[in-house]
Amino acid sequence: MAATTFTWIPSYPATQNSQPNVRTVKFGDGYEQRLRYGLRTDFKEWDLVFNNRDDTERAAILTFLTERGGVEQFNWTTPHGGTSAFVCSEWSSEHAGCNLNNISAKFRQVVDL
Repeated sequence: MAATTFTWIPSYPATQNSQPNVRTVKFGDGYEQRLRYGLRTDFKEWDLVFNNRDDTERAAILTFLTERGGVEQFNWTTPHGGTSAFVCSEWSSEHAGCNLNNISAKFRQVVDL
């Protein structure tokens, strides 16, 4: 089954986080050895906001995320222009006023088997 595409454009700032997968062995006197662990060691996470969205767009974004439930991956093009597979298992919605909504979401890059 082909992954769907998340097409909404986030507001700024969009924050990219990295935490390479590294194994560290510590020896005496403060010496240590570090080794990349895995074939792909630096998956990205993005903290995104979708500010000042009307009720219709808010509902569409939340429906998209809810339907995937943090399990099903989707394609998304980052602000840097690269397209990858992501999951979103954490989001929140703020009702800022009449027909005015803000959404926060964390997208995590994945590779499925």
